[in-house]
Amino acid sequence: MRETAPRPTGEMRTFGAHELIVTKTDLKGRLTYVNDVFLRVSVFAEDEAIGQPHNIIRHPDMPKAVFKLLWDTLTAGQEIFAYVLNLAGDGASYWVLAHVTPSYDARGRIVGYHSSRRMPAPTAIKAAAALYERLRAEEQRLGGQAGLAASWQLMQDLLGERGQTYDQYVWELTNEGDSA
Repeated sequence: MRETAPRPTGEMRTFGAHELIVTKTDLKGRLTYVNDVFLRVSVFAEDEAIGQPHNIIRHPDMPKAVFKLLWDTLTAGQEIFAYVLNLAGDGASYWVLAHVTPSYDARGRIVGYHSSRRMPAPTAIKAAAALYERLRAEEQRLGGQAGLAASWQLMQDLLGERGQTYDQYVWELTNEGDSA
């Protein structure tokens, strides 16, 4: 594993529209599987990634409220689609449209999580980045749990003004991007 977490360099990385980044984790979010696209884009070696928390690619510009929504949704046994800005091991950033689902055993118990990610449209990235900037500013303004709570409420309020849930917002961005 790398000694220190990378700092964002400002470089934006992309991957092919036909490619999928695929990872699997255990219940605690530790990577149990990574595909070759993940390795190439994240610039982590497989032995650096497997066993590590999935958040080794968490970008500091991602609002905590989005990850709260993600984990709340997954632990409720539901799937989620989300726009996420990730951080590669060399400090480059890359956006993904993530589809994350619980993985179940034969008895119907959640045993981990599966994530497939594709390259989002530039228009979707721009809109998600603007929303996330507002959420992150709220988190930074108050800090800690108060910042997370305020960011969460702001996200609910902003989406409520649009008459949407986060899922509906993501689908709107995705469908607008697909028609562009």
